[in-house]
Amino acid sequence: MTTSRIRRTAVAVAAAAVLPFSLAACSDSGKDEASGAGAPASSSAAAENSSAPADSDMTPDGPFGPACAGVPKEGAGSFDGMAKDPVATAASNNPALSTLVTAVKKAGLVDTLNNAQNITVFAPTNDAFAKIPKADLDKVLADKDMLTKVLTYHVVGQKLTPKQLENGSFETLQKGMLTTKGSGEEYTVNDTSKIVCGNVPTANATVYIVDTVLMPK
Repeated sequence: MTTSRIRRTAVAVAAAAVLPFSLAACSDSGKDEASGAGAPASSSAAAENSSAPADSDMTPDGPFGPACAGVPKEGAGSFDGMAKDPVATAASNNPALSTLVTAVKKAGLVDTLNNAQNITVFAPTNDAFAKIPKADLDKVLADKDMLTKVLTYHVVGQKLTPKQLENGSFETLQKGMLTTKGSGEEYTVNDTSKIVCGNVPTANATVYIVDTVLMPK
């Protein structure tokens, strides 16, 4: 009996010694599970943030496009300067639009464009005019009626936002239709002419500078 009691006493002591470690292990396991539960929550928040629209997918609210880098930072030809002048005057202060300005003067459209209200002008660059064979360009410049038709085909009688250009069809002052499509900072007009500097404000118009002259049908 004495031996049996000794054994029972030893087992009880051993159990009493093991119990605190078991409880501590359970407590540590609970902490690990709690901290583990926090990690997915953090990951979930990160996933939600990553699903937010990127800035590149948003419609620009100011001038955009690669050719905008060539616009002067100061003076009448800068974005701030152009915003103060009516569109024909503003274009005359931009060296990249000198051929267009010459054409507008030959057609007698300076006052027409400067006095119009809330219009959009798709303005071809000098390089855009240079794509036209010289003989053909000279012929157009010498024919006032033809030149007027070509130039007024580049003008829409309302101010167009980039959002409206995403999939649009608009009547021009020439009475023909032009179409636009695109998104972000990349848009084309009539599937052939790319907007290289867009959403440029002038006192009476919004200007989209294009790399190809638009020809009415």
